[in-house]
Amino acid sequence: MRVTRSVIPNLFTLANLFCGISAIVAAFEGHLSDAIWLIVTAGVFDALDGVVARLTRSTSEFGVELDSLCDAVSFGVAPTILLYVTYPSTWQHTQWTLVVASLPALAGVLRLARFNVQLTSMEDKLYFRGMPIPAGAFTVISYIAIWHAEVPDEWKPHALAAVSIITALAMVSTIKYDNLPRPSMKAFRQRPIVFSVFFAGFVLCIVTKLAALFPFMMLYLIGGALRHAVVFVRDRSDRDDSIDEGDPDPFTM
Repeated sequence: MRVTRSVIPNLFTLANLFCGISAIVAAFEGHLSDAIWLIVTAGVFDALDGVVARLTRSTSEFGVELDSLCDAVSFGVAPTILLYVTYPSTWQHTQWTLVVASLPALAGVLRLARFNVQLTSMEDKLYFRGMPIPAGAFTVISYIAIWHAEVPDEWKPHALAAVSIITALAMVSTIKYDNLPRPSMKAFRQRPIVFSVFFAGFVLCIVTKLAALFPFMMLYLIGGALRHAVVFVRDRSDRDDSIDEGDPDPFTM
C-alpha cells in the first residue's frame, strides 16, 4: 500500500471517530461527563483534520466522505445516545423517547448526505445550508452538561425533547448558517463582525467553563433563523414591488 501525505489528515479524522465510539461506550456505562468531553475532543479533531489537509494540500473527495462517516457517529449517534440515557428510566422504556432522542442523528445524517451531493469545490464555504452536525452535537451536549440540572424534574423530559426537535429541524432546514471563521487576519478582514462574535463566544465558553456554550449555540441557531426570515421578507417585498411597477405606459413617456 502506498503511503501518501493524505494519511495525516485522515488519522485526525479517524481520531474523531474513535472519540465518538468512546463517547458512546462511556454514555452506556453511565459516565456522562466523560462522554461529553469525548464529543468535545472529537470536535477538536474534526476541526484539525481540515486544517491539516489544507496545510499538506491533501484535500480530496475521499477525505470528505471519510469525514462525513466519522461525523455521523461522533456528532449524530453519540449525542443521541447521551439524550436517551439522560431521560428518566421510566421514560426510556417508551418508544417515543427513542424516536425523539434519535432525531439529531437522523437529521444529521440527512444533513451530511445533502452536503456531500451539493459539494462543488474543496474551498471553505462562508455559509452552510442548514446547521452543521458538529454545531447540533454541541447544542445537545452543552444543554445536558450544564443546563439540564437546573430544569425542574417534571419538565426535564420535555426540555430534552425540545432541544432534540429544535436541533434536528435546524440541521435539515435550508437556513444559512455561518461557517466557523479561520483564525487569521484574512478571515477577520473578510467578516469582522462574524469573527468577533465567534471569538467572544469562544472566550466566554473558556471563562465560564462551558456554561456559556449552550446560550451561544442557541444564539447561533436562532440568529441564523432570524436572518433567514429577514432576507426572505425583504426579497418577497422586492419581488412584489417589481410586479406592481408593471410595464411603462408608452403614451406618457
